[in-house]
Amino acid sequence: MSNAKKSRTIKVDYMARVEGEGALFLKIRDGKVSDVKLKIFEPPRFFEAFLRGRKWTEAPDITARICGICPIAYQSSSISAMESIVGAKIDGPIRELRRLVYCGEWIESHVLHMAMLHAPDFLGYEDAIQMAKDHPDVVKNALRLKKIGNELMTVVGGREIHPINLRVGGFYRTPTKKQLLAMRDDLLWACDASVALTKLVSTFEFPDFERDYEFVAMRHPGEYPLWEGRLVSNRGLDIPIEDFFKHFEEEHVKHSTSLHSFVKLRGAYHVGPLARFNLNFDRLTPRCRELAQEIGVTPPCTNPFKSIVVRGFETLYACEESLRIIESYEEPEKPFIELAPRAGRGHGCSEAPRGICYHTYAIDDNGVITDARIAPPTAQNQRTMEEDLAAFVPRHADLPDDKLTWRCEQAVRNYDPCISCSCHFLRLHVDRD
Repeated sequence: MSNAKKSRTIKVDYMARVEGEGALFLKIRDGKVSDVKLKIFEPPRFFEAFLRGRKWTEAPDITARICGICPIAYQSSSISAMESIVGAKIDGPIRELRRLVYCGEWIESHVLHMAMLHAPDFLGYEDAIQMAKDHPDVVKNALRLKKIGNELMTVVGGREIHPINLRVGGFYRTPTKKQLLAMRDDLLWACDASVALTKLVSTFEFPDFERDYEFVAMRHPGEYPLWEGRLVSNRGLDIPIEDFFKHFEEEHVKHSTSLHSFVKLRGAYHVGPLARFNLNFDRLTPRCRELAQEIGVTPPCTNPFKSIVVRGFETLYACEESLRIIESYEEPEKPFIELAPRAGRGHGCSEAPRGICYHTYAIDDNGVITDARIAPPTAQNQRTMEEDLAAFVPRHADLPDDKLTWRCEQAVRNYDPCISCSCHFLRLHVDRD
């Protein structure tokens, strides 16, 4: 009897090299997956409940605490939602600074994932520390790249973890031109370093695995999407962000404290770098597109294991976009625009490194939050991750358990899941009978 014919159970009690606490359970019978669960047991965070009763201006600082890796995404979405309630349109240098601090977050998050969390999977190391023994320059350059992203967060956002300088209407203070230009040389180096890192990861051996995903991402008329645009998909979706819950639904499953999201009447969908890349390739810079052509990873790219390469393209984009903003920056007269609250509901969405991060809030005339709802990217991808495993495992069922387990963890890490972020909600049902 071959391994494929046996009944096997793959159980990973604690997923390593992902943010947060989650587990993996797979049951295989006669080479087919009979049960698959990405178990997220991180405790509920209750941020939506914390927000109710607080002032609308407090949302950016509270939501920044949801994640230490992508706090800008949460701040950006909450700020956009609040500004949409009062019809505010922020433009000029303040808008540019918002894109700049978002670029900082993409750089630090993408490089952390590519070099420290995901590359060890492809190169056969337990972790980045083991990898550093054989590839010290790769790790050193990655750490320097990440530090440049952190520095952008600090200069614009006030600090690199849970930034405190973003607010409804703009910033509490804005950086000087001199402060930003001081980062120019580092960013020029970062462009070349991100190209080198992308070329390196493109040489990894990728499993022969592709799926017919529904990719969902934001799309802006003239920019690669960061925190403005409509929501589009490769299956015809093209909606304003305020229609999010008209087209997407969330459901609670027993094995997860994170909700599962799906497109109504269709099913699972895929958000994140691969979705952005496939839907917005024409919005990347010429250098990014040329690099993609040179490497041979261009749309349509439906192999989730190649997301590590796509993160490299986006890192280069974020470095180039940062340089563009810094070189054209003109200090604004005021760091923010005064806005007065009024009762209403607003919607905000931005592109976190892991995918779209949607927020909606209702406030009263005094600016007190009466309702809050947040759809984080990892929760939106959770069902897709399970479907990936169900499709991937039968093709590799003959592998020994340790190698199959390794491959399954790698498949989950394709999404760089931020499990802590996704645990935002718990609907408690008590059945006493």
